[in-house]
Amino acid sequence: MASRIEDYAVIGNTCTVALVGRNGSIDWLCMPRLDSTACFAALLGAEDNGYWRIAPDCPITATRRRYRPNTLLLETEFETAGGAAAIIDFMPMGEHARQLEVIRIVTGLRGQVPMRMEVKFRFDYGQVVPWVTSRGTTLRAIAGPDALKLDSPVKMRGEDFKTVSNFTITQGQSVPFVMSYYPSHAQLAAAEHPLELLKATELWWRQWSSRYRESGPWREAVVRSLITLKALTYQPTGGIAAAATTSLPEQIGGSRNWDYRYCWLRDSTFTLYALAIAGYTEEASAWREWLLRAVAGEPRKMQIMYGLAGERRLTESTIDWLSGYEGSAPVRVGNAAHQQLQLDVFGEVMDSFYTARRFNLPPEAEAWRVQQALMDFLEGAWKLPDDGIWEMRGPRRHFTHSKVMAWVAADRAVKMIERYGCDGPTERWRKMRDTIHAEVLEKAYNHSLNAFVQYYGSDQLDASLLLMPLVGFLPARDPRIASTVRAIEHGLIIDGLVNRYDSETAQDGLPAGEGSFLACSFWYADNLALLGELDKATEVFKRLLSLRSDVGLLAEEYDSVRQRQVGNFPQAFSHVALINTAHNLTLAQGPARHRASTQAPS
Repeated sequence: MASRIEDYAVIGNTCTVALVGRNGSIDWLCMPRLDSTACFAALLGAEDNGYWRIAPDCPITATRRRYRPNTLLLETEFETAGGAAAIIDFMPMGEHARQLEVIRIVTGLRGQVPMRMEVKFRFDYGQVVPWVTSRGTTLRAIAGPDALKLDSPVKMRGEDFKTVSNFTITQGQSVPFVMSYYPSHAQLAAAEHPLELLKATELWWRQWSSRYRESGPWREAVVRSLITLKALTYQPTGGIAAAATTSLPEQIGGSRNWDYRYCWLRDSTFTLYALAIAGYTEEASAWREWLLRAVAGEPRKMQIMYGLAGERRLTESTIDWLSGYEGSAPVRVGNAAHQQLQLDVFGEVMDSFYTARRFNLPPEAEAWRVQQALMDFLEGAWKLPDDGIWEMRGPRRHFTHSKVMAWVAADRAVKMIERYGCDGPTERWRKMRDTIHAEVLEKAYNHSLNAFVQYYGSDQLDASLLLMPLVGFLPARDPRIASTVRAIEHGLIIDGLVNRYDSETAQDGLPAGEGSFLACSFWYADNLALLGELDKATEVFKRLLSLRSDVGLLAEEYDSVRQRQVGNFPQAFSHVALINTAHNLTLAQGPARHRASTQAPS
């Protein structure tokens, strides 16, 4: 039985990640990178699908865990009647995708504690049982192209189609377990001693975290979110995955279960701000360069998401042999939404390149040519209905947010010419910008509701409308924006948290029911700050911080009824929003004010 979503912590090495439960079980691990097939998949079904657990082999009286400060090294401490022991979990840095290691060090803190290690090797999301061999204190599990090696000084044995080890840990003693992934046809390189790798990995993370210089009241939360964002980065390409998992449900037992191990264009400008304002210009540049490579090609074929290296074919399929997290089926691999038309991503891409210039990132010679091609396509395409930011699987509509982001694309294109000397049809794009702006004001504002609405002619609210002042479409204090915020407060906020839209009445092609989308709640706090309601914004932000797990992690959504995190985990969009809102509340020129610093005519 998988743990609650928030009872997992993440470890990683900027190639892949593993989820470690409070009970000492690694129930999710994809190798050699996080969007590959899973080696351990107990998170999404029965334990027969693979796991690796180390825990006391006796009653546990208390469990505590923490990350070592400013690192991704996890310590889980177990108290028992006879003593206490800790497990240190980490993945060494500086490796490459052909060989990766997960290291678990069991340390005796007090007295004596009997321990048990169990591992069930499985590949391909639990479908493939590998051939396991042993030699001395080394086990090898091989199936087709994949191989795992497990080393430990303690004796291991086979038992009921799993590998187990029973040992006793005493105060001051350390017992390491090292699991290495490598292609089955390759030779496994010799590794350093686990304790030396522990020191080197801790130093790497501390040095990386020290680049964040702010010392405001939210520093701890921001640093933990930055580390999480770094963990979700695929270092070889600079791509940043939306989450580490697939098919963790937006409602327990529901079917809104999607594969989030890909890179979404809608996140691009938010991510750039989170990295650049925090001082991580190297990561911001790598993300911008990934973005440029991914979208290169025919603009009409630009997708809303790509693989970690920019892959385009993300065919969605279901894995029938997995029952899903707490029975939430189906389990999906791939994401059919990559084929949708979402006009908002053109605005995000244009704004990302424009923002990169504003932060003085090293210029990219091809970027403007790509932007020109995107604009040439969007000049006609912006008039089309689309699937919207939330990837509706219902009919296409003229979504307000999509039109606003088409306006953003034209606005940033004009500013690239005016401010940075780029060449282009200024007057034509300025006219396009003005035309879109006027149409949105005319067709997207519902005078009966005194609010902008989800799509033209609708009476539905949508949390994406909170982005209108954040991207500079209208000032936050414009009466139409202020009244929209109040309408959202009345119509979409449940228990202080913002829903994306009303899934009970929306014709989105999906069953009703989901949690509150955490990024939207951060946007709500941003709007309050821009409206001058700083105390209220701060209270909303504090509430959101209280929803983090005990180790500071957030999923995609929160279920206020069950009081549980839901959706894929950890979610980059939630942590990006946390970083940006913290800066909006503490910096004179936070991301919201910076991004909206030049307003459109009203």
